[in-house]
Amino acid sequence: MATTHTWHGVSGKGYQYTVYNINTSWNDVPGNYIYAGQTSTGWKAAYIGQTKSFKDRLPDHNEEACAKRNGATHIHAHVNNGGEAARKAEEADLIKKHQPPCNQQGR
Repeated sequence: MATTHTWHGVSGKGYQYTVYNINTSWNDVPGNYIYAGQTSTGWKAAYIGQTKSFKDRLPDHNEEACAKRNGATHIHAHVNNGGEAARKAEEADLIKKHQPPCNQQGR
């Protein structure tokens, strides 16, 4: 069974993500994702994003090098079919809470 992790936004809402190896091959589905690394106190977000296609967005991501420099070893992802507005709202909620170092638009 796949490992999951619940990330909470500044709103208090929890979002359940599946944990994947950073080199995973992705399907062509929409969703939200978090580049993260495990610390002694749990997972730490390095970059949080959303996409209409994991397959198109995640290979060769422009922020992957920054995420890796900031400890990311995995990508947490979940399919989000609620449309772009729902994906962006979740992304903003999580960025405000976790303030990942590689998200410039969240500052």
